[in-house]
Amino acid sequence: MCSVKSGLKMVTTTTATTTINKTVDLRSDTVTKPTESMRSEMAKAEVDDDVLGHDPTALRLEQEMAEIAGKEAAIFVPSGTMGNLISVLVHCDERGSEVILGDNSHIHVYENGGIATLGGVHPRTVKNEEDGTMGISAIEEAVRTPKGDLHHPVTKLICLENTQANCGGRCLRVEYIDKVGELAKKHGLKLHIDGARIFNASIALGVPVKRIVQAADSVSICLSKGIGAPVGSVIVGTKSFIAKARWLRKTLGGGMRQIGVICAAALMALHENLPKLEGDHKKAKFLAEGLNRIDRVRVDVAAVETNIIYIDIPEDPKFTAEDACKSLEHVGVHVIPQSKFRYVIYLHL
Repeated sequence: MCSVKSGLKMVTTTTATTTINKTVDLRSDTVTKPTESMRSEMAKAEVDDDVLGHDPTALRLEQEMAEIAGKEAAIFVPSGTMGNLISVLVHCDERGSEVILGDNSHIHVYENGGIATLGGVHPRTVKNEEDGTMGISAIEEAVRTPKGDLHHPVTKLICLENTQANCGGRCLRVEYIDKVGELAKKHGLKLHIDGARIFNASIALGVPVKRIVQAADSVSICLSKGIGAPVGSVIVGTKSFIAKARWLRKTLGGGMRQIGVICAAALMALHENLPKLEGDHKKAKFLAEGLNRIDRVRVDVAAVETNIIYIDIPEDPKFTAEDACKSLEHVGVHVIPQSKFRYVIYLHL
């Protein structure tokens, strides 16, 4: 019999029979489950038809999220991918428009090319630095105006991601976002923030969400990651922006009926789980420090600012990332095979 300490839970296995007492799922913070209090709120939620604009619980959630972000209005959408897609399409309302975004951003890498496929929006990528930022001068050099070369599309939008997941959950600082906002205004552009983990950034930086996104014209905020709601995201922005977003949500099939059932869970998640994110960050740092003491494993502990850890393991054709994932799964630890290992800490660990 052997024991493997994950840094969060002890996983006990019996090698002869491969008996696993407990699994530790580190694939993503999307694997959270609704708590009993969330289920209770879902069961008694007051509902109506949200497509007709009358679901009272959805309206409460949207109002609360707009206030948290310091924006005029908000709208619930089924997923963060749809939230980002709608936001880009509202800002880039002419086919052939261009958006500047990070080459390692979620919108560019993981959202199935939706902005181009469905919106005819051209992505112009700028290198994401290790801290998740794009260089201010690099962004400005990428801007293309109506008075420029007629061979080029016209830039309408800049997108940031906070926290920047592929860079290790790094937090974009307020000062940086403000500078990008100033640059956007200088060139008559809009600024959208993919704030899938904006609550993590807020807790880590000790800055309210509304201050972090003050310079942004729109923000998409995930409810089903760190705070652990079962489903959904919210987009925030001006009243006119949200009015256009509502039309696009219906076009994309995201208009649902009695969504108060799931919005009730999100409201409870906001109230009971936001303060717990600090604990997730402490666990991630603790685990990163422990992993860094293992031979042939390297973790940039200083870069672990929130709930995401990236682990560097030397390349070995005899033992690939996939082989390592299978070995971990054998002892009850689930991760996603990538060129680097990614561990994500969340509510239930």
